[in-house]
Amino acid sequence: MSATITWVIEWMQASTAEINGHSEVVLTAGWRCNGTETAGTPEVTYTATSYGSCSFPQPAEGGAFTPYASLTQAQVLGWCWNNGVDKTCAEAAVQSQIDSQINPPIVQPPLPWATA
Repeated sequence: MSATITWVIEWMQASTAEINGHSEVVLTAGWRCNGTETAGTPEVTYTATSYGSCSFPQPAEGGAFTPYASLTQAQVLGWCWNNGVDKTCAEAAVQSQIDSQINPPIVQPPLPWATA
């Protein structure tokens, strides 16, 4: 089975000064990749997350620009993925965290000489 992955933009920082004729230019965004997976009997829900921030290049003067109020989460996530955030790697890291919760690679069994 595999985790259900969701991506969110948690915050954005925008310039208060005009940049190349544009106002409220997004300079940085904070992203989070969340995963959940239910496994086992009885069923247990496991969760994991990966997060970070991403900076964006300034828009060119006269170039394509979306006003801050018109931005969508999908658009900003696309900027993140096009500016250094490796979507596949982040999702794999979240899945790996969940896999390690379901099947821990290290356990702490009781001492063999201890009695219950």
